[in-house]
Amino acid sequence: MPNMTLSIPADLKARMDHFKEINWSEVARQAIFQKTLLMDKMNRMMSSSKISEPETLYEARKISRKVSTKRKKA
Repeated sequence: MPNMTLSIPADLKARMDHFKEINWSEVARQAIFQKTLLMDKMNRMMSSSKISEPETLYEARKISRKVSTKRKKA
């Protein structure tokens, strides 16, 4: 199995060290796997989309602004 090295902030490492029983490699492996499933699904959805890439980017920016505004209010 190939290896992958991740860099994480020191404060996150310190928090992880409190949970010695957790196999952090497995947690990362599962998270990466789930993300690839999501990206595959998004690619399948986009392959049949009639929206152009510039339109998609425009809509994505609008959504990001709305999410950012909501978070600032919270």
